[in-house]
Parts: sequence; C-alpha cells; structure tokens
Amino acid sequence: MHLPDTLRALIIDIVQEAGLREGLDRVTVEAPRDPSHGDFATNAAMVLAKPAGRKPRELAEEIAARLGQSDLVVAASVAGPGFVNLTLTQEALASVVRAAQDGAAFTALARSATPQKVNVEYVSANPTGPMHVGHARGAVVGDALASILELRGHTVTREYYINDAGAQVDVLARSAYLRYREALGETIDIPAGLYPGDYLVPVGEALAATHGRALVDQPEAEWLPVVRDVAIDLMMERVREDLAALNITHDVFFSERSLRQPEDLVAATVERLRRDGLIYEGTLPRPKGQSEEWEDREQTLFRSTQFGDEIDRALLKSDGSYTYFASDIAYHDNKIGRGFDRLVDVLGADHGGYVKRMTAAVAALSGGRVRLDCFMCQLVKLTRGGEPVKMSKRSGEFVTLREVVEEVGRDAVRFMMLFRKADAPLDFDFEKVTEQSRDNPVFYVQYAHARCQSVKRQAVEALGPQVIEGLADVSALSLTDEGERALMRQLATWPVTVANAADAAEPHRIAFALHELASTLHMQWNRGKDNSALRFVNPDDRSSTRDRLALVEAVRAVIAQGLAALGVMAPDEMR
Repeated sequence: MHLPDTLRALIIDIVQEAGLREGLDRVTVEAPRDPSHGDFATNAAMVLAKPAGRKPRELAEEIAARLGQSDLVVAASVAGPGFVNLTLTQEALASVVRAAQDGAAFTALARSATPQKVNVEYVSANPTGPMHVGHARGAVVGDALASILELRGHTVTREYYINDAGAQVDVLARSAYLRYREALGETIDIPAGLYPGDYLVPVGEALAATHGRALVDQPEAEWLPVVRDVAIDLMMERVREDLAALNITHDVFFSERSLRQPEDLVAATVERLRRDGLIYEGTLPRPKGQSEEWEDREQTLFRSTQFGDEIDRALLKSDGSYTYFASDIAYHDNKIGRGFDRLVDVLGADHGGYVKRMTAAVAALSGGRVRLDCFMCQLVKLTRGGEPVKMSKRSGEFVTLREVVEEVGRDAVRFMMLFRKADAPLDFDFEKVTEQSRDNPVFYVQYAHARCQSVKRQAVEALGPQVIEGLADVSALSLTDEGERALMRQLATWPVTVANAADAAEPHRIAFALHELASTLHMQWNRGKDNSALRFVNPDDRSSTRDRLALVEAVRAVIAQGLAALGVMAPDEMR
C-alpha cells in the first residue's frame, strides 16, 4: 500500500469508529498545492458531515485530533470550512524514498484489486492514404493509454479497425488503377474525387509488375476487386511502417469486411436486437436546419434513447443497405463476444456524434455489463516558429506522420502529443520541440533523468563506487530541506497518479506529473549551486550524500517508469 492509501485507510478507520458509513468512497487524500498547508490534506469531514448531520469543521477537529496520534503524522490542523491538513513525520516520507527506488515495484502499487480485460481501439485510419499528424495524436494517446492500463493491472488488447469496406476503398482502387496505367507508360490525369497523392505510385508499379497489361482491357467490375485488394494490403503495410516509426504495434487488425464474410454478422446483430424489442419501424423528427418542406420516411430504427441517447438511430439507408452505425454495432458486439469488460475507442475530432449512440448500443448489447469509453483527439496545428507548416508534396493534402517523426524524432512527437489533454487542440511547433531548454517539456523531463545519472557518476568519482550501493536501505532521515520534502511528496503520489490516469483514461496526467517532478528536481539542483549545503554530492558528508543519492535514484526510477509508459526514451546522457 502506498503512502496516500495508507493515510486514507487510517482516516476511514477513524470515521468508521465514529459511526460514519455513508460517503466513504468520496474521501480523498491529496498533496495540497501550497506546501505551507502541509504534506497532504483530506476532504473527509467535508464529504461525510452532511450525511451524518454534523458540522464539517467540528467533525474535522475530531478527525485531526485522532490523526495527530498516528506515528505517521507530526501535526494535523483544520483549514477553511473543514479540510484537514497533515504534516508527516520524516520517517513516513523517507519510506517513500526507499520504496520508489524500485520503480517497477513502486508503480505496481497502482494495480487494481479488480483487474479487467480491456480493448483499446485506436488509430483505425482509412487505408486510403499515408497517416497524417492528426492520426499521430490518436496513435500516441491510444498507445500510452494501453500501457497505463497495463500498469494498473489490466489485460489490454491493442486493436486497429480496418475500414476496408464501403465507397472510400472503391475510390482508392480507381485511384490506384490510374497509377497502374501510368506505370505502364500512359499519361494520366487524376480527376476530382480521386486521391491525387504520389503515395499510390508504388501501388501502381506493384500492379504492373504482377499483372502486366492484363487489367487494362478488363471491365471495371473485374479489375476493381483485384486492384482494391492489392491497394488495401499495400496501404496497410505502409500504415504499419508509419506506426512503427512511433514504436506502435497493435495486437489485432480487425477487418470491416469480415463482418460480412463469410457470414453476415451485421444482419445477425440487427436481428438479435429486433428479437429483444430494441428495433422498430418508425420516423424521426426533422433534423435541425432542415426546411419545413423536409419529408421524413419510415426507417428501421434502434431504440438508443432507452440507453441515454438523444434520438433513436437509423440502421438502414434508403437503398436498403446498412448504415455505418449498424456495422459499428456489429463490430462492438464482436468485441463484447470476445469477453472484454471495458472498451475504449480513441477517436478523431470529427466523431463527436458517435459517442452517445455507441455508448447506448454497447449498453444494449451487453445488458449494461460492458463499459464503453470514447475519447476525442482534437486537431493538431503544425507551426514552425509560429508560422503554419505547408502541406506535404508526397501526400498531396497534408503533412504526413512520417515526415514529422523524421524531422523531430519519435520522443518529441510522443511526449508533445501527450502534454495536453486529448480533447483540447494542440499547437505543435517544430522549433520549440527540438530546442534544448526548459521551454521544451520532453527535453526538460529527459534531461532530469540524465541529470540523475550524472549525479550518481559524480558521486562515484568523488567517493568511490560503494557510495551508490545499498541505497534502498538508507534512512533518508537527513532529507529535511523543503525542496527535498517536495520531491518526496511528489514521489509519494506517483502510484495514485498512475491509477487515476488509467481509470479516467487520461494519459496526459502522466506527462504532467513527470514534468512537475523534473521541474522540482532541477530547481533543487539549482538551489545547490547557490548553497553548497544543499548539493546532492558532498564529499565531506558521506551519510547525507547517500540519503540524497537515494532520493535522486528514486526520482530517476519514477521518471524512467513514466517515460516508458509514454513510449519515450529515458537517456542516461544528453549533450
């Protein structure tokens, strides 16, 4: 059990002894923003007083009095309307320094008591072109989230949904067919509505090498499925290569076409919902913005309003074919059938209307057993020194993911894509993410890890290799400076941060926590430049040096764990 959890358990015992039972799940223990308020604070009196018919401040005084008797607490005081602030003993914080040096075991304190089987679907870009920088954000967010869920103790499947059915892949095939004819020596013009990028040139060349001129004289009905299959395969091969540039791999690539072949799973799912009374023939209200002359027609509708949606949703188009929503229902039913307890869909900014209807569908399909979380990744604005970056010549429409990674590196792309909440727009400046300064978050965090390693090397040079041996057994009781205690408080909250990031599906919390920890470390190092008594390495005081080296190692171990979860390297040296 980590320190905040230990304190919370102590508080729960105290209030339960006082006969309080209602609202216990709302009790929190957190580090206050202002360190003058103490090391930790609890809201226990604030959330428990009303159900118990008590005054919050009066209850807070009772809780503080009991907490003050604990071996973990030096002082407990009441602030404001009823918060209880706690100042911990040196030994309590020192225990964190000893535990955190084993980064993996310390992070494992975040593991859930009720692990789940989780499916995280992310990227799922149409196989009609190279991946662009917008796809990069969803890819990084989904991949980091999957890693954090694993740290939480869940079994995670990383999945990519291949949209290889529908009109867009036929457009891809027709575009590739023109490049095929170009590879045979013809001069081509690419009409509006087809994909103009040079990325299809290799597809045309591959078709020419395999089929020669055999496809030229065939009617479209014959050559289109052949070209479509080749184009999809080659484009998905490129997708995998693009993702590999970000060190991203998926466990499952699920084909949309497999929902119809060899059996029609869409029809089977719709029929099951019909048998359950969740599908009916009816009409929908006039959509917003439609004129009075708009005429509705009777449609096959899913009763999504029974599960929290705003309106019921159509499952069949006017031509009798299934809507995209019907295919998505069948796909999620397939996931449910594979035994997942939680589904996570990482989506682009243009999928806002998708969330409520799919949440309703999953609730209906699983009888409320399976939770679906949908997360939007907002747009990425590329700039260079504040000026917009021009479109890619290779793609014909956008800057590709590969171009961004090749220019600034995988680590910069991954960390910066996570250094802002996914549902907020992101400004990505090529110059800022490559400069070596505190204004570049990824450099700042990686440099903190490298600095920790440098401090240990300096200690070995000054005091010999034995000085860094057995640091997990030091007392750490000499770490009484406020900067040192600030580092210990931040270390203590690491397992909580991991747990909260996983439960809320917000990987940016990890990036923020690492940046804050790195900032505090750099600040303490700078204080040592001005005050020799605070330096991490003091050749004249071996004991305090070992305590500080233990603290440095604890910080390094946590930063290494966090960067690994984000898919970012933790360098030992930086130039």
